[in-house]
Amino acid sequence: MTDVTHQPGPVAFPQDRTCPYHPPSAYDPLRAARPLTRVTLFDGRTAWLVTGHAAARALLADPRLSSDRMRPDFPATSPRFAALRRRRPALLGVDDPEHRAQRRMLIPGFSLKRTADLRPRIQRIVDDLLDAMIAQGPPAELVSAFALPVPSTVICALLGVPYADHEFFEAQSRRLLRGPEARDVEDARCQLESYLGELIDHKRKEPGAGLLDELVHERLMPGEVDRAELVTLALILLVAGHETTANMISLGTFTLLRHPERLAELRDDPRLVPDAVEELLRLLSIADGLLRVAREDVEVEGTTIRAGEPVVFSTSVVNRDERVYPDPDALDWHRPVRHHLAFGFGIHQCLGQNLARAELEIALRTLLTRLPGLRLAVPAEEIPFKPGDTIQGMLELPVTW
Repeated sequence: MTDVTHQPGPVAFPQDRTCPYHPPSAYDPLRAARPLTRVTLFDGRTAWLVTGHAAARALLADPRLSSDRMRPDFPATSPRFAALRRRRPALLGVDDPEHRAQRRMLIPGFSLKRTADLRPRIQRIVDDLLDAMIAQGPPAELVSAFALPVPSTVICALLGVPYADHEFFEAQSRRLLRGPEARDVEDARCQLESYLGELIDHKRKEPGAGLLDELVHERLMPGEVDRAELVTLALILLVAGHETTANMISLGTFTLLRHPERLAELRDDPRLVPDAVEELLRLLSIADGLLRVAREDVEVEGTTIRAGEPVVFSTSVVNRDERVYPDPDALDWHRPVRHHLAFGFGIHQCLGQNLARAELEIALRTLLTRLPGLRLAVPAEEIPFKPGDTIQGMLELPVTW
């Protein structure tokens, strides 16, 4: 077992970023202490923080680490997360075989073929939003005018959720992910579950076109899944399906605007956009702080994680491991980055990554093509971004062209 007495003292995790596309500067000692080090969580509990790329891939694929959020020893990174832990979320918060059964139900809905079939519709959604933005004229607030409605409209189309209700579920998603109090989180979850339960009941009587309709008639009605489980599945798909991609679009755009030489390269050759998307996923690592707990002792690269100890994966640090990515703080899509962990790894790797890639490629390519003069409308330092204890992204993004 590694002697950790010479490693830096525990750093608090998580912390706010000082630059929206770089990890907090307080994490610098953690980068130097790869592959594992100790951090302190909000409640004073000490956890192992995984910061090395190879160690992260090994541990995320190790069944001796549990994702079961109902375990009493499962960690929390904020009071808000602790409140969510009181009820087990689908997919993200369960282990096999329950996880395997849930994922098997959903895989056809997020296949490469289904994503390819959705691409023309995604393009129309992006074009319509940009038409409206251009017609209104500059300046514009890109989060509300473009970055949020693109994935929100897409996930509604995929699931069969009425987009007319988007203001409600977007507002509740914000409360669910950003609080500010634990009671806000619990109330938001209850409201979303009530809404989705009523929608599922409606679809039993009047089926429509969408993945949720398929699950109701192919899984719920034959008795393969019960109503409560389907509600939790729909909740995670709806919330994750628009929040994460919206943040990537807004923060990705901000990052490109702060790297004008890279932006010019993309405008000159839009064929580079898929590579740029992968590099932005690596660099930005918006879903920082994946959580697990050890079921039993696990040894990785000479360090022993004891049974019951919490394990946190800092994707923002893992994805900047200089042993894998030379000059890791640079935005450079001319290097291979397909092994980044922005979508996680192992059995819990993001189910919607094909869809997210398609949305990001279409949204960024079209935005840069149709608005070649796109630039920030205010100084970068004045633009607010999200705190470190939630999905990273821009709260607002004022732009002009």
